[in-house]
Amino acid sequence: MPPETVAAAPPPVEDAQASAPARRRRFPAPKITVTRVLLVVLWLGSWEVATAGWLDPFYYSRPSAIWGRLVDWFTKGTAFGSIWEQIGVTLEEAVLGFAAGSLAGIVLGVLLGRGRFIAEVCAPFIKAANAIPRIVLASLFVIWFGLGMSSKVATAVVLVFFAVFFNAFQGAREVDRTLVDNARVLGANPRQILTSIVLPSATSWILASLHVAFGFALIGAIVGEYTGADKGLGLLINHAQGTFDAAGIYAGMIIITVVALLAEWLLTLLERRLLAWRPPSSSAAADAQI
Repeated sequence: MPPETVAAAPPPVEDAQASAPARRRRFPAPKITVTRVLLVVLWLGSWEVATAGWLDPFYYSRPSAIWGRLVDWFTKGTAFGSIWEQIGVTLEEAVLGFAAGSLAGIVLGVLLGRGRFIAEVCAPFIKAANAIPRIVLASLFVIWFGLGMSSKVATAVVLVFFAVFFNAFQGAREVDRTLVDNARVLGANPRQILTSIVLPSATSWILASLHVAFGFALIGAIVGEYTGADKGLGLLINHAQGTFDAAGIYAGMIIITVVALLAEWLLTLLERRLLAWRPPSSSAAADAQI
């Protein structure tokens, strides 16, 4: 007698749900904001209490002194003029360096990413240039271009270029080969392949590098001003260090951080606008269903 066949039972609903991609729990925005504020208050309060006890405020300063220095800068000005002028000079240097370094990094990264022979020839030279310490270049730029804005922009360009170049290079290399071959079969020329396939495919790589690149541009401007300048936030920090003004150093760092966060917010808006044509990822779609 043949053995009885047993029909396989469908998997339980719970198991099927467990095997599906886990949905991340979304916390209410007010709860997250309140928790962040409490963490900042706890950190600043413990710092203020510590400087009243075992930490020397001469070396570590205190939040109240830093706040007082910020108020003085924004109401009375700094030793080198208006604080807005210092912020404007540093921001102009960073934006110019960011724009020039990003453009050069995108163009060369995409071209070398699509040109295998040129990439193999230039690879050791690019790696050698990337290995040079940036602080050394900042000193050379001051000698070459003087204490004006040019030396700070050049330092920012060098920092931004390599951050963008390697991402653009990798993004151009990661383009689907089958898609390129199909476009050639349909009669697309190299320019059309570059503008219609390569650049859109590498956009996510390039935009990801821009978030880091603007921070590097600010660092380049500050390092250049710290090396030698007559205006800028780096000059304020250098002057505060020379006068043992710890509160001034922290105040300059806070202003730079705020500027960097505002730039990050603007770049995020730009990224969402440029990548609006892309379909949402599976994780984003799962979040939208919650």
